[in-house]
Amino acid sequence: MADETPIEGSGVNVTTEEEGSAVRMQQQQPQQQQQAITLDDTQVEAIYANLCRVSSTPEEVILDLALNPNPVGGQETTIRVSQRVILNHFTAKRLAALLGATVQRHEQTFGVLETDVRKRVKTA
Repeated sequence: MADETPIEGSGVNVTTEEEGSAVRMQQQQPQQQQQAITLDDTQVEAIYANLCRVSSTPEEVILDLALNPNPVGGQETTIRVSQRVILNHFTAKRLAALLGATVQRHEQTFGVLETDVRKRVKTA
């Protein structure tokens, strides 16, 4: 089953299909023509990250992704950044809209996500 998410004000609809990992984007051109883009993710390397640092310059947004082995806290530790994604601000805005819509759908289905780890940890 496909799930289509419009990116507000961008003229782009992103369709994610459950079967496989196909992602298709249809971009509306000024005269209502649509351009279909199919992403080939057969060579992708997946990573897991539970920490994201965001910084920016006037030209770009930088996302540093890492794995924090102790997200609850405790002693000071050094965490190695495993991936860095650099986006222009237009793409960052589209990504923010898509992530917001994705989290909203998840919360509607499964309930509100508590982002404060300390509130989620149960003490004995």
